[in-house]
Amino acid sequence: MKKLFHEALHFGIIGVINTLLGFVLIMLFYNVMHLNYWVASATSYVIGSIFSYFANKKLTFQVEEKSAAYVIKFSLNIAVCYLLAYGIARPLVRSVLSDYSQVIVENIAIVIGMGMFIVFNFLGQKFFVFRKKAAIENEDI
Repeated sequence: MKKLFHEALHFGIIGVINTLLGFVLIMLFYNVMHLNYWVASATSYVIGSIFSYFANKKLTFQVEEKSAAYVIKFSLNIAVCYLLAYGIARPLVRSVLSDYSQVIVENIAIVIGMGMFIVFNFLGQKFFVFRKKAAIENEDI
């Protein structure tokens, strides 16, 4: 349980930095450059994911080995988490705020999607991407 707390704490610190970077990029891409919802958010997540991969691999989950499998699993995890979070957030916000403009709805959906992505991404990285088989057998829960 202590290890899970420390991993969640490190993930959270890295996540705050990454989320701030991502938020600034999404707002810039969507509101200033007028890219659409999917392009703005996806571009931001590609940039942030590169930082996240290296930081979480080394600092949060303390994985030293180099393997293409980690990159593939990480990329798959990011794609699934992104599609789930933003695919759920946009229609959910649209249904609740149907009387508001598309710009307001999509800005709120971006923020909600970011929150959902954080939760999905931690679980995916912990239990799929950087999962340690030996540690699972010996871990105190």
